[in-house]
Amino acid sequence: MNVSFSLDGKIALVTGASRGLGRAIAVGLARAGADVVCASTRRAGTDETAAEIRALGRRAWQVEADLSDRAAVLAMAGDAETQAGRVDILVNNGGTIRRTPAADYSLDDWDAVIRTNVDAVFLLSQRLGRGMIERGGGKIINIASLLSFSGGITVPAYTASKHAVAGITKALANEWARHGVQVNAVAPGYFRTDNTQRLQDDATRSAEISARIPAGRWGEPEDLAGAVVFLASPAADYVNGHVLVVDGGWMAR
Repeated sequence: MNVSFSLDGKIALVTGASRGLGRAIAVGLARAGADVVCASTRRAGTDETAAEIRALGRRAWQVEADLSDRAAVLAMAGDAETQAGRVDILVNNGGTIRRTPAADYSLDDWDAVIRTNVDAVFLLSQRLGRGMIERGGGKIINIASLLSFSGGITVPAYTASKHAVAGITKALANEWARHGVQVNAVAPGYFRTDNTQRLQDDATRSAEISARIPAGRWGEPEDLAGAVVFLASPAADYVNGHVLVVDGGWMAR
């Protein structure tokens, strides 16, 4: 049994790597030994992330795409392979959220969320997964959510998308595990990121959330990196189709 957590010699692609969870994940993978392709909507947006990775002595490349644009997503995958040579680890972290009561939710918002959070995950997994299958190994880690398990309030498209991410994770794992490709997901709890800023700014709701978390605090982006490194490493070679909750104990309450 290989219990190594080292990612030496591996090349990872992380979407949404400009800030928040994505940046912490990209740097965490680099600290574990991986070279990293940093993806965001703007190439310049990942300048700081790439610089931090290079300061660790690892290689970093930068690519960009609007994740709601299918053609741009596929072009980005090709650019990543051209620059880095291959992708051994794919972290589908990039996403978006639109908050409106369900009765008033616009189809434009629905389409934007589903294309970004679902279509891009499948397209990148399919495009880069083919190479992993051909090479006989690879890791795909999708970023799910607590709303992969519950319904939330005023976020119907986001909830639907994160349920879909959990389903895609299991479906691909069923087909690709026999090829040595592990497909898993991480479901963050309440983390301090741009996506949760409105909740953080609501003093009453923020206090309610904190009171339910056994750890007694919201997560910081760096709290998620270890779970992703584990799933990306040889130590997780027999973990397939799993959604790993990282939530300070929220789901246990």
